[in-house]
Amino acid sequence: MNTAEHEATGRCHLLITGGLVIDGSGEEAFAADVAVEGDRVAAIGRLSDWRSDEVIEASGLVVAPGFIDVHTHDDLAVIETPDHPAKVSQGVTSVIAGNCGVSAAPFRPDGVAPPPVGLLGGPGAFVYPTLGDYRAVIERSPPALNVAMLTGHGMLRVEALGERYVDAAGPGEVEVMARRLREALAQGSLGLSTGLGYPNSSAATTEEVLGLARSLADFPRALYVTHMRDEGDHVIEAMEETFSIGRGAGVPVVISHHKCSGPANYGRSRETLALIDAAATQQDVALDVYPYIASSTVLLPEMLEDTEDVIVTHSEAFPDVRGRRLAEIAAELGCSQAAAAERLFPAGAIYFQMDEEDLRRILAYPRTMVGSDGLPGTEHPHPRLWGTFPRVLGHYSRDQGLLPLAAAVRRMTGLSADTFALPGRGYVRVGAYADLVLFDPKTIRDRATFEEPKQTAEGIHVVLVNGISVWRDGASTGARPGRFLAREGAST
Repeated sequence: MNTAEHEATGRCHLLITGGLVIDGSGEEAFAADVAVEGDRVAAIGRLSDWRSDEVIEASGLVVAPGFIDVHTHDDLAVIETPDHPAKVSQGVTSVIAGNCGVSAAPFRPDGVAPPPVGLLGGPGAFVYPTLGDYRAVIERSPPALNVAMLTGHGMLRVEALGERYVDAAGPGEVEVMARRLREALAQGSLGLSTGLGYPNSSAATTEEVLGLARSLADFPRALYVTHMRDEGDHVIEAMEETFSIGRGAGVPVVISHHKCSGPANYGRSRETLALIDAAATQQDVALDVYPYIASSTVLLPEMLEDTEDVIVTHSEAFPDVRGRRLAEIAAELGCSQAAAAERLFPAGAIYFQMDEEDLRRILAYPRTMVGSDGLPGTEHPHPRLWGTFPRVLGHYSRDQGLLPLAAAVRRMTGLSADTFALPGRGYVRVGAYADLVLFDPKTIRDRATFEEPKQTAEGIHVVLVNGISVWRDGASTGARPGRFLAREGAST
């Protein structure tokens, strides 16, 4: 980068000096000061003559764009725990909620909340009939970080079909869902998400989803984001369905938390990534991944097949079992693991069902973004909730040498902002929003484990959201400058 154009004397409220800038483009780090005025980056370069109200000395630190968590279930967490330390402590400055077909809004529950709706809460937690209602709450009482929202197909199905969600939707019901989707898109939704492997959506036909996805084409840059119908034995067929929906609707697609589940499918990422390469010659395709070989979602007997180990994250019927192995619990109950899962329900679990080499291959793939898929409402969550981004930077980039640091940063910043059309985010550039993270590349690491998952990372020094510090010296500052990030062109 040529910094000469930004050497003139100026005035700013915050000056970050002596750091190495990794700007989110994938280009190598360069030494530069960064000036912040208001909510924007005012200048980048040698700024020793600038005057500022505050100076942060960043010698030995990387100054990077704030991380964008593209796959979250933070819909209600940002309202219930607005400081959101699980994410801010990692350097996350923006979250995209409403994934896997589950969104806090729009939804009129009418007492029906089948799995996986409970990932967010029971029927009483859903008090946002429209996305506009949800957005108003965020704008009236902002959290520490920025929030964007996808519209969950599963919520539209439950709302339109009620207890008949186990059936395929008819044309009239698809149109009801489409009207609600278009309303949400007009109010700022980034697109449609599906969770076709879950009970509330598994009956949906390809035609049903395609009928909804066609609504996205009327809203520029709207996306189809999917937890596919299958991530195991039939992962190829599920990917082909995903691509056909994107092509048929004429919209970009994002494959959520890409994986090849079950020992019989270990190594198949070679096939799946080749298939993505082929599809990308005809349409816009992206994907995200979390840096762990275990998934986490609701505990269901049918999900135990081809899983090597299971940790229970919570159970309403047996609260004391959280954090324990399902096999141990089943032995104590004197029943099979499937029977134990039924007795523990409603419950959540961590499933060890992926191969490390597949994970490494997917994480190194150039189209891959980083998303945590963490579940903040769980008492014993998967460590990805607290550790995803430092784990990529520390374990996989620095310690394992899987990908260069600048490439790792791009997967969680610029690539994410470009894919989800978040203008002014994801880059350290003059005029961009001052969402910034200062971290030590030598010490950054995740500390969250499967045994002790609620642990803050090491090496994150300062986190700024819209020019204001929200995390500093290992603690929240209490500031809440976050914003609702609406799709461009949405109504205000």
